[in-house]
Amino acid sequence: MAKLKAPLLSLGASGAIGKSLVFFNWKGIDAVREYVVPSNPKSTSQVTQRAYVTAAVALIHYLQALAVSPFAADDVTAYALLSSISATPRTWFNTIVKQWIDQKVAGLIPGVYSAGSCAAGAEEVTLTMSMAGESSLVTDGFIHYGVSKTNMATKLDCTRDQLAAGRVVTSLTAGTKYYFQYRPSLPTTFLGTNSGIWYAVPTA
Repeated sequence: MAKLKAPLLSLGASGAIGKSLVFFNWKGIDAVREYVVPSNPKSTSQVTQRAYVTAAVALIHYLQALAVSPFAADDVTAYALLSSISATPRTWFNTIVKQWIDQKVAGLIPGVYSAGSCAAGAEEVTLTMSMAGESSLVTDGFIHYGVSKTNMATKLDCTRDQLAAGRVVTSLTAGTKYYFQYRPSLPTTFLGTNSGIWYAVPTA
């Protein structure tokens, strides 16, 4: 039975009306869809998809529980900023899982970035991150950056080891907010395993 918060189709409802409509809240949005019975909830493709989700969630939880260099609040903020440029509403957690699934479906290798920081200095910013899971096999990539989170057109070469140690982006304008994202380039099997989006304001 659907539970109404106000007159139907106004402020929201939850539950089902018979087996015709399902009302629910999705990421803060009151929504309704047709009632659907899965034709084969244990098909090979569905089982494979669930395995991708399980692996991504397991790695996130593993990284969060680490005593040294865990996936922490700053990493959440970076992935949340990446989420904010999506065409549809999603959480930082959803963004990581979706990227993981997209990589697997494309025959590529996914991963998660953790223990990150973005420290501002005099006309420079130092970006630091670690890679976990199979993405620790990344060798090369680029730090993409710019003054807009949707247009980071400038890039700086950055190996995995440089990123882990802290790669300095120089010649920045003091007082200007810059956005940064790490994108692997080699091996090519990691293309698309991009980090969250970081930001900082260089000092004078």
